[in-house]
Amino acid sequence: MNGLIATKSKTSNERIAENRKARHDFFIDEQFEAGLALEGWEVKSLRAGRANLTESYAVIRGNEIFLLGANFAPLPSASTHIHPDPTRTRRLLLHRREIDRLIGAVERKGYTLVPLVLYWQRGRVKLALGLARGKKQHDKRTATKERDWQRQKARILKAK
Repeated sequence: MNGLIATKSKTSNERIAENRKARHDFFIDEQFEAGLALEGWEVKSLRAGRANLTESYAVIRGNEIFLLGANFAPLPSASTHIHPDPTRTRRLLLHRREIDRLIGAVERKGYTLVPLVLYWQRGRVKLALGLARGKKQHDKRTATKERDWQRQKARILKAK
């Protein structure tokens, strides 16, 4: 191999961060894959796995979609001339047809845009964005009961 060492790339569909609370609070009807417009220090912190999506959401401004509230903690070795803002607003990169479709769903049908998973794909950072409807409290209780019953059923079948 000409003296090159083959190593597994860290950038092959590896999850960086996941918003687990989103699936508890929302019904996810459809998912979209979006790129992110990032700065250099943000990419470095993502490679170190320092991202948090729990309080984040996406909004539509004009004809663009932005990610708000996502926390990308800067590395302590960040450049001295840059003052990183960990929760800055980041632009999401989608095709025009996808943006138009999302705008229509959010404005007319009352959907919400929820970030689900942040991951690497061929060296680029991607965000799985969910088109979601909010769950009511009784929906959450029903989902919890169903999950508990499935767990209990699996235990019973395993014991036999």
